[in-house]
Amino acid sequence: MAELYPSLAQCAIVAAAFKVLLFPAYKSTDFEVHRNWLAITHSLPAKEWYYEETSEWTLDYPPFFAAFEWLLSRAAYYADPAMLIVKNLNYDSWQTIYFQRTTVILSELVLLYALNRFVKSTPEPNKKLAHVASLSILLSPGLLIIDHIHFQYNGFLYGILVFSIVLARKQSTLLYSGITFAVLLCLKHIYLYLSLAYFVYLLRAYCFDPKSIFRPRFGNAFKLGVSVLSVFGLAFGPFAHWNQLLQLKERLFPFSRGLCHAYWAPNVWAMYSFVDRVLIPFAPSLRLPINHDALNSVTRGLVGDTSFAVLPEVTKEQTFILTFLFQLLPLIKLWLRPDWETFIGAITLCGYASFLFGWHVHEKAVLLIIIPFSLIALKDRRYFSAFRPLAVAGHVSLFPLLFTAAEFPLKTVYTVMWLVLFLFVFDRVAPVPERPRIFLLDRFSLLYITIAIPLIAYCSLAHQLIFGPNRYEFVPLMFTSSYSALGVVGSWVGFMVIYFTA
Repeated sequence: MAELYPSLAQCAIVAAAFKVLLFPAYKSTDFEVHRNWLAITHSLPAKEWYYEETSEWTLDYPPFFAAFEWLLSRAAYYADPAMLIVKNLNYDSWQTIYFQRTTVILSELVLLYALNRFVKSTPEPNKKLAHVASLSILLSPGLLIIDHIHFQYNGFLYGILVFSIVLARKQSTLLYSGITFAVLLCLKHIYLYLSLAYFVYLLRAYCFDPKSIFRPRFGNAFKLGVSVLSVFGLAFGPFAHWNQLLQLKERLFPFSRGLCHAYWAPNVWAMYSFVDRVLIPFAPSLRLPINHDALNSVTRGLVGDTSFAVLPEVTKEQTFILTFLFQLLPLIKLWLRPDWETFIGAITLCGYASFLFGWHVHEKAVLLIIIPFSLIALKDRRYFSAFRPLAVAGHVSLFPLLFTAAEFPLKTVYTVMWLVLFLFVFDRVAPVPERPRIFLLDRFSLLYITIAIPLIAYCSLAHQLIFGPNRYEFVPLMFTSSYSALGVVGSWVGFMVIYFTA
């Protein structure tokens, strides 16, 4: 490992120093969300955590994350006890800001450890490729924007995901992979999007003989079942004892929210919403009925019910069916060929399906695709061609999270530098594939990246200069979401072709 330079640890130290400089930067309402959760878990007994509603930002993560907040609150008491008072809404003393920002940086050590394990577990000929991929994740502008400015704790959660994927690499540690993923589900339930890939892979590769489904391994199935149930029992058992499981369900799965989160995550429904907006002026000449009550619903940028003015409404059931269908396709191949690289491909495609077709998808969930895909993006140049538009679209789609002027040069310069550096390095080191590359996908990637530059310039600067700061605010958001959605969908189609022809 000595020849791998710069090392993960060296980059982590430099990145941490840079992140410390961002302590005074913009912070979203998620900062208050997590401060409130510190106060709830510190001040109240566990049986009251999921009922407390002094703040509108009620606790809506699974019990293990609540326990994580409780552990942090033990240390927070010594930083500033006032942050742990439930009624101190929107409290943000400098001690509170510094404490919470620091905990995000320290929790990312889990990601650093997992990436180090990933590199070490990679066969010697491919270690440098794994190292490059690991550096791209560690220095990800997505994690920088979401965790260290906007404010969340995704770094350590994705560290657990990567560690679970690494443990799935060997037959001897498959059980620990399942246990680790179960722990992850009890920390943040968004990882349910990837759970079918784990279920199929562990069932096929651990509970059956990988070479034959006619040789079940009952002992392995028993160990896996008991282990996973024990993890969920530890997390949810106390709340079941207090008859609070229905309350937890209401908090964890608020299905009353609308199809689109905030302003349109870059998925199929963003494109659907864009088409709906475009059709409005043409509807009378096309003799299409218009729902006048819905004209403003998809441009207000708020969390709520989304209605369409021209196109048919989309139901929760329809999004569920589409998500399940497009997850099922890669899972069939995973069942037939339960090897580790197919498993990562299936995880990635499950992430794609959930992000593209799911109900009320957050734009931040694009990391569910980018991070596992990064682990195999350098398998050969075909994989890299499919990854490239995703890397551009996924990170550009996060720009609206930071809408203040002070953060504009930071998010833009850092993201562009990351894209130039890593896409250039990926292009140089990705092996030549055994199968021919997809000509159209290569051309799509290049054209897509070329258009990104003027689009960012217009949405971030030119629009306000032309129309002023408060006119047609939805237009740059709509362009960003729709353009990013085109890149994610194009990447998904390209990777589907590669996955099924590999």
